[in-house]
Amino acid sequence: MFNKVLIANRGEIAVRIIHACRELGIGTVAVFSEADRGALHAQIADEAICIGPAATKDSYLNIQAILAACEVTGADAIHPGFGFLSENSSFAKTCELCGVTFIGPSYTSMDMMGDKANAKQTMKNANVPVVPGSDGVVNSVEEAKEIAERIGYPVMVKASAGGGGRGIRKVDTPDELEAAITAAKTEALSFFGDDGVYLEKFIVDPRHVEIQVLADQYGNVVHLGERDCSVQRRNQKMIEESPSPIMTPELREKMGEAAKSAALACGYYNAGTVEFLVDADKNFYFMEMNTRIQVEHGITELVTGIDLVKNQILIAAGERLGFTQEDVHLSGHAIECRINAETPEANFRPSPGKIESLHMPGGNGIRIDSAVYSGYEISPYYDSMIAKVMAYAPTRYEAIQKMKWALAEFIVEGIDTNIDFQLNILRDQDFETGNVDIGYLGRKGYK
Repeated sequence: MFNKVLIANRGEIAVRIIHACRELGIGTVAVFSEADRGALHAQIADEAICIGPAATKDSYLNIQAILAACEVTGADAIHPGFGFLSENSSFAKTCELCGVTFIGPSYTSMDMMGDKANAKQTMKNANVPVVPGSDGVVNSVEEAKEIAERIGYPVMVKASAGGGGRGIRKVDTPDELEAAITAAKTEALSFFGDDGVYLEKFIVDPRHVEIQVLADQYGNVVHLGERDCSVQRRNQKMIEESPSPIMTPELREKMGEAAKSAALACGYYNAGTVEFLVDADKNFYFMEMNTRIQVEHGITELVTGIDLVKNQILIAAGERLGFTQEDVHLSGHAIECRINAETPEANFRPSPGKIESLHMPGGNGIRIDSAVYSGYEISPYYDSMIAKVMAYAPTRYEAIQKMKWALAEFIVEGIDTNIDFQLNILRDQDFETGNVDIGYLGRKGYK
């Protein structure tokens, strides 16, 4: 087992990893930027070290500084969390070359799944259903037009190295295609340093359903059921739940086996998420694989009782999975709302500033993952999420009711938040009946 784990991240996920390490008796090292000197993760870790200025490129994306922090503190493993360097295969490879264990999959698996076009071809070879589209990156507008005509409009232009809803454009007519490709390539180059794009058939009104997998280094793979992430705005998830309201035992088994095949196809180990689109007839199509822990991992932990972060660490340390597929059982229902520092009335503009007063809800069935406190300064440099509120109950109806009172008791003064916006979704009849898909918020007027 590791002696000391360095957490190459910030915010609530860094706090979450520190807690998991403590339960395993492992020392922790927090890294922080100049803007995060007062951050909770830097205060509660066993050791903390500054790695640079506020800008992410000079701190949380600074591989040299992070590895130097490992050397100085004697950390023998790095947990990347999500975002930042978590899906950077070059970082994972450099860790290996430096003799530091990367708590995640191998860099070869990350390369296979990180390029969305290559991932799609890998899934086709593994007989995992995929959305019709281009075979890899499109090299010209002319080629794109030919493919679009073959699969039929509307189509989606997607960044090959993309994620987080970036580098994606919907195209309804041939006249829109060239401009959409240019815009997607520009955005992809800016966010990912790679302007490759590919084409997919646009599936009308699908649900976004993802399967959580865990795999050890000895070929053992299990899935931990699904999360429904269909409540999205501009491809950004806002509310997630497990299990999915549309799920049947038969569909779960099919999707779970497909997810396991996806992991085996790329020699995957550690925690990963295979994301699918599910159409109105419950046909499902591979979308992408996230080779890291997900923001919404907590709801899977609530319905399965399995600690994903601790299992990540154990797998990275070379241990076998301590359970089989037959041991995994889903019980009850869990919902997560992402609470962001933003102003929904002003097109969800970020709302940085000082939290003057704070009261977080608690009680039976409520879990909150957060790194903020009264007096904490929400920085303009980083993601605006300030907390994840999770409600767990025996049924979906009870989980929704529990979440309603939890959000009503969540008080944040000094900055704007999306708490009232989330409450309005929970009170909406379509959400209450599970009648949602990825276009749901758009139809409600939230573009």
